[in-house]
Amino acid sequence: MTTSPKIQRWQTEFLLLAMIWGASFLFMRTAAVEFGALLTAGLRVGIAALFLLPLLLLRGQGPVLRAHWKPVFMIGVFNSALPFALYAFAVQHITTGLSSILNATVPLFGAMVAWAWLGDRPTLSRAIGLGIGFLGVLLLAAGEASFTPNASGIAPLWAVAACLLATMSYGLSANFAKRFIPHVPPLATATGSQMGATLALLLPSLLTLPPASPSLQAWGALVVVGVVSTGVAYILYFRLIDQTGPARALTVTFLVPVFAIAYGVLLLDEHITPWMIACGVVIVVGTGLAIGLLQLPFRGART
Repeated sequence: MTTSPKIQRWQTEFLLLAMIWGASFLFMRTAAVEFGALLTAGLRVGIAALFLLPLLLLRGQGPVLRAHWKPVFMIGVFNSALPFALYAFAVQHITTGLSSILNATVPLFGAMVAWAWLGDRPTLSRAIGLGIGFLGVLLLAAGEASFTPNASGIAPLWAVAACLLATMSYGLSANFAKRFIPHVPPLATATGSQMGATLALLLPSLLTLPPASPSLQAWGALVVVGVVSTGVAYILYFRLIDQTGPARALTVTFLVPVFAIAYGVLLLDEHITPWMIACGVVIVVGTGLAIGLLQLPFRGART
């Protein structure tokens, strides 16, 4: 049995995107420690927009973006500005491994939004998956987060809450894209969303300038996360949405923790606990059921 070139390309881009986004937690932490959460997010999307805009114009897709700029800019707010700022805050106070495991709940929230907003009512199997997935989140938060401030002065529970709010925002934006811009080219969506996110974060970024000049290492991390983890990654991401739909595209978050944890252990000397792994498995299994990738051994009726 052979695999068609189109399927092979989709699988390659899926794996590449997981590797890139897994590294983004590492680069975000390096930058956010010196720039702060809001400025890190603002510069990240600004750099991405500057990287993508010339590509958009060279491809002659400027008119496409002008025709759809309002919904595309709105996607930028919920798919970039808000979650990037929340994650830049979170990775300063919890490990990148824990942040990435929580990021795996994106498809879970995507399924919830599709149910509540788009009327995509789940089967019994998918409803059970939603329950299992959220149980995993509760167990993970109970085992790894507390109200007691850590060395950073912030209670880990607030960082966990920031991650979950970010993943809810990702799920909302994926369904928004499916409903309002289903046929906009990926490059136009990626570029416009970063322009919209840049505008949304411009004033907050200017109000939170750091007291000292950040190091070259922090600037380097910011450039990488802006160009590669945002500019290149969002072209791949919106290509996946266009080719496979939002539900399957969002499952890239299942692989992201694998790479993020590996980078954290190898480069940041982080430690992954058995409890984190166990809860991560529960979350992934529940999410797999919730979006229909896994099925319980019975015919699920609509709820």
